[in-house]
Amino acid sequence: MIVAEKKPIEEIIDYVKDFQKLLIAGCNECVTVCEAGGKKEVGILASALRMYFMNEGKKVDIDEVTLERQCDHEYLEEIRDRIDQYDAVLSLACGVGVQFMAEKYFSTPVFPGVNTCFMGAAEERGVWSERCQGCGQCILGKTAGICPISRCAKRLLNGPCGGSTKGKCEISKDLDCAWQLIIDRLKELDRFDEYEQIMPIKDWSTERAGGPRKVVREDVRL
Repeated sequence: MIVAEKKPIEEIIDYVKDFQKLLIAGCNECVTVCEAGGKKEVGILASALRMYFMNEGKKVDIDEVTLERQCDHEYLEEIRDRIDQYDAVLSLACGVGVQFMAEKYFSTPVFPGVNTCFMGAAEERGVWSERCQGCGQCILGKTAGICPISRCAKRLLNGPCGGSTKGKCEISKDLDCAWQLIIDRLKELDRFDEYEQIMPIKDWSTERAGGPRKVVREDVRL
């Protein structure tokens, strides 16, 4: 899932302090799971902003909505009939949702309420860690299901490097060496002979460096 974290309230206030009528829009997908932008967080943020403006002696109307998704035309249409009522929208979706909202409602200012961090997984309650960078050429089949692009600090395709010690990365004693994890799993799967096969140069043209990417499925287009 896409993992995000709440922006500092001071930054959010700076975005919206000059508007009189705000809509805070949550998203019921990834940011709900990582407890950054779901219905609960919309309510908490709305209360915090109401309290701030009240203390400042400003009258600001703040409405709340939580859409199923903000990266989908269908769900963004749910607010079309009232979007013109607002001076600005504060979106608690990931960066994709914020941009999609801004594209769809071009004349309405849309501000982000969260920082989009990475694609990751929940290790435990309140702890999420990066697992994928969306490089566009997945090599997990060759690395025992462990991604060296997202989990190795140097993004090495053939490792480990000379800096790893006792299975830990040189940048932090608390960070597992991705290649040690790969080696251990290859051994567990009785595939260790594959480790000695040199990984070819990766096609980085499929990554973000080539500009914004798009996937087109003609078989499902209308």
